[in-house]
Amino acid sequence: MKSAALIKFSISAVRKPLQTKTDALVVFVHEGRDGSGLDDAEALDRLIAQLGADGDFTAKAGSSVMLYRPEGIAATRLLLVGVAAQPTLRDWKKAVQVAANALRAVPAAQACLVAAHGFDTLAELVPPVFSEVFYRFDATRTVDPKDRYKLEAVLLAAPGGAAASDTAKPALARAVAVAAGVRLTRELANLPANHCTPSGLADAARDLARRHDLGCTVLERKDMEKLGMGAMLAVAQGSAQPPRFIVLEYRGAGRKEAPHVLVGKGVTFDTGGISLKPGAEMDEMKFDMSGAASVLGTFEAIARIKPRINLVGLIPATENMPGGRAVKPGDVVTSMSGQTIEILNTDAEGRLILCDALTYAKRFKPQTVVDIATLTGACVIALGKVNSGLFTPDDALAAALLDASRAALDPCWRMPLEDEYSEALKSNFADVGNIGGRPAGAITAACFLWRFTKDYRWAHLDIAGTAWHSGQNKGATGRPVPLLVRFLLAQAQ
Repeated sequence: MKSAALIKFSISAVRKPLQTKTDALVVFVHEGRDGSGLDDAEALDRLIAQLGADGDFTAKAGSSVMLYRPEGIAATRLLLVGVAAQPTLRDWKKAVQVAANALRAVPAAQACLVAAHGFDTLAELVPPVFSEVFYRFDATRTVDPKDRYKLEAVLLAAPGGAAASDTAKPALARAVAVAAGVRLTRELANLPANHCTPSGLADAARDLARRHDLGCTVLERKDMEKLGMGAMLAVAQGSAQPPRFIVLEYRGAGRKEAPHVLVGKGVTFDTGGISLKPGAEMDEMKFDMSGAASVLGTFEAIARIKPRINLVGLIPATENMPGGRAVKPGDVVTSMSGQTIEILNTDAEGRLILCDALTYAKRFKPQTVVDIATLTGACVIALGKVNSGLFTPDDALAAALLDASRAALDPCWRMPLEDEYSEALKSNFADVGNIGGRPAGAITAACFLWRFTKDYRWAHLDIAGTAWHSGQNKGATGRPVPLLVRFLLAQAQ
């Protein structure tokens, strides 16, 4: 998979940042404070005061000004970025985004970032924000070398000396790992469906396992038939692409410690099957494997951080296609759990492949199971593009995931999950129907999955609204990798 080079991030104790020779020196200035707050920065503080007097830079949150070869500063460019007087984590993120977007517009190969306050926060935010702003999908494009982004390296200058630098290094390493996981997720999800097939996803998993010494097993159709994965195979039967069931294992704790399990929906293209989707924007259905991609991205990050935890990833991968062999509305299939399912709508296929994966998860006797899926358009209507939908009957697990989402700035919102909603899934011809009508569609989809998770602690993340952007900025977001990594690291602690 061809992709642009990664930016290199590092930390160093720099007592005199104004004397640092670099293509761009970025200084974060707090609104309402006098000057930069840095030691030995008289020339810079005079410059900030003059810019304020002239009305060119007031350090208001979100503001910035770039100067070329200012007197008394060794850097080729000086970029001043305003930050709120008492910034929240979200305020800092916005300020870093301003800096990254400004640097993207200039031919700077190296940049040095410094702030008198909030340095640990910068170490946590700079890698993911810069990686997002400087990301561009090139795998299937011809790119003129002249058009590539120039930034190669970012140095965080610790104003507190070596002690501050050493304290922030672990946070930077974790942030770089998360950024790498998000990038892998975006690269996989952005691939067109003729490149990212079920077999292609399996190859990506094998490559990840080779690079990080992970366990990897790929089940083929005959293996799924032996296991009785009738729901998964029903979705796969209309496609010429053979299905794959991917099992990844990271072992960071003792063998006797029960693992956490991530289950990612891997529909590499979803036409809706016989219940065919409208043609408009159907190209975006290549993103229907974003749950699977997020599992692989989370493993990328966890394998780099190496926490003391055991982790299993399960990815049921298939296409959902129409055709003479495709499953039909009204067909009844038997899932791996033994429960029969009336397939009332073939476009409600994600829950069919997930229910067999959730049954398979039972064999690991897991501490927790979290499934991640672009499951319902109803969740997009309910929560839009801001929050992922969180469903679980477990209050403690919900709290842990919500805490992780807030800390990672990767928000989710807990939705109701109650037995009364399951009434809509009753069938006259099977144990359960695969849809329950339009009302509360995201909830009834979660209720369907809930039937297959009674033996362990389970949560469901519906990322249909947050996994990708549409329109001019069309492309994968890499969510919810930051949330999942933060959650897993908290479990390890």
